[in-house]
Amino acid sequence: MMHADNKLPAHPEPGVPVIARLNSEGLKTLYLKEVRRFFKVQLQTIWAPAVTTLLFLVIFAVALGRGKTLILGVPYADFLGPGLIIMGMIQNSFANTSSSILVAKVQGSIIDVLMPPLSAGELMLAWVGGALTRAWLVGCAVWAVMAVAPGVDVPIRNPLLIVYFGTMGALLLALLGILTGIWADKFDHAAAATNFVIQPLTLLSGTFYAVERLGPTVASIAHMNPFFHIIDGFRAGFIGVSDGPLGQSAVLLAITNAVLWVVCYRLVKSGWKLRA
Repeated sequence: MMHADNKLPAHPEPGVPVIARLNSEGLKTLYLKEVRRFFKVQLQTIWAPAVTTLLFLVIFAVALGRGKTLILGVPYADFLGPGLIIMGMIQNSFANTSSSILVAKVQGSIIDVLMPPLSAGELMLAWVGGALTRAWLVGCAVWAVMAVAPGVDVPIRNPLLIVYFGTMGALLLALLGILTGIWADKFDHAAAATNFVIQPLTLLSGTFYAVERLGPTVASIAHMNPFFHIIDGFRAGFIGVSDGPLGQSAVLLAITNAVLWVVCYRLVKSGWKLRA
């Protein structure tokens, strides 16, 4: 028989929120789910980009670097290496968020993500956190491969630039991936965004060449490409020289990411094409 002084566990009154501000446990769970999703196939999601990037480096360095070509005062292979690292990072960041949302929509498991008590901001933090984790794992893998590869030197000269532009670049592509995943109804749509938007902007952003060598008109157009600012700032952390004003690039990326975050937040909160 229960004594009178034994009290039952207290329960909140109806309508009183149990999770007042941040659902840290739910956020952690979804983040770990995102990380484990790509880490289970790490040969495809982490090490394959490292090998592909190394092949790019070998092909272009052999084709264009035989004559000891100097770009921005450094050998071409040293100029090319950091650009390939950040290119692999941002492409995988985009792939992580876009595929995560699209696969969940196609398989009908998106309801398992939307039903738990997670706000739109918490969903975005988990998705973006998983994309940033994958991006930096890819970046470290590519850098490690280049560090032992002959003919290329990728010393870290300014860690702050590397961390800032690497993170801001991966964040920008993660947010674009969220937009693509929400908008796309099938894998062809996501592939179209990758092939006709992400890939051209990446390849025409100064990854393989210095924008300063282009004509004034073409250079001005290139400076309008946010991918240029990502790659230029990240590369400057390795070679110590930039192809454009780093201060303006840093501010531009911060503003662009802030705008994209607001757009993604409103779309996720509205449930557009997610709660169909």
